[in-house]
Amino acid sequence: MPLLNRRSAIAPDSPAAILRRAIEREAPGARTFETGPETQIGAGIGTGQAKRGRLLESCSNPQCRTGWLQLWRNRSTPLFEGGWTCSPACTAERLREAAVRERKGQSEARAPHRHRIPLGLLMLEQGWITSDQLRSALASQKEHGGRLGSWLVRQHGIGEEMVTRALALQWSCPALRTGSQNGLANPDQLAALVPRLFVDAFGALPVRLAGGKVLYLGFEDHLDPALALAVERMTGLRVECGVVADSEFAPAQERMLRAKYPTVELVEAVSEEALVRALGKAVERSKPVWAKLVRAHDFLWLRMLRKADAGPVPETGDVEDVIATIGG
Repeated sequence: MPLLNRRSAIAPDSPAAILRRAIEREAPGARTFETGPETQIGAGIGTGQAKRGRLLESCSNPQCRTGWLQLWRNRSTPLFEGGWTCSPACTAERLREAAVRERKGQSEARAPHRHRIPLGLLMLEQGWITSDQLRSALASQKEHGGRLGSWLVRQHGIGEEMVTRALALQWSCPALRTGSQNGLANPDQLAALVPRLFVDAFGALPVRLAGGKVLYLGFEDHLDPALALAVERMTGLRVECGVVADSEFAPAQERMLRAKYPTVELVEAVSEEALVRALGKAVERSKPVWAKLVRAHDFLWLRMLRKADAGPVPETGDVEDVIATIGG
């Protein structure tokens, strides 16, 4: 059963509300804690194997005053965004800079996307529906809610593939197929690329990885460029978005939500300082050989790897994620 309601979790729900529901429902494989001035709940993530970096590398914290090189320190990790840090204080400073960078513009209001041509008019222009069918479906949508395409299928027998094709034209994107009657061909591999919370909360479906370079990310009736950019920045893959027919999306997402995901900590901090402190503890505990911080909507996503040179798709057991937000 999905952790969240994907139709209502994008907006107006706050990231704090999404995290609280995730914690309450105890997502499979998730480790959770809430951080504040005096409160911390939950268990930590185990440490990983470290790969020694360059011995003459200096601390990557620009504010560091020790002048330590790796040669003189009994630690070769953690490595965060390409740089080694000589102490927990320097790790926290690097994370603070990254958090400030990622949170720029976070509070700006995001206007809902408005298409130049509504879906019904687009289908009418293409000759796929009649004006009477459109009026009837619009009246049902106004009275009962739901999506226009669903009413066209239910009331007038319009083919689902026609509605999906219209959505693809509306969004200027491809119509994606899951490639399997039961959903996705290899959900466990795809689970290493997008956190379960994002799959559920934002209605995102990793469909396939092409040539180890392009990840196709599917959605039901919308696209999410912000999430696609976050996944692209984190994984280094090119992310292409598309729409998936309802009848294929539901079973594919259900199977995707049952896949084996990397260990994750869900963090709700009361302030930016508390957030940086929690992220710093996670990095120091894990001692990753690779780590990066990106923003996906109002969430900060920290990914840490235990092994270097993991390739485009790391092993699930070698990945540790932290998904954090500042609660109200």
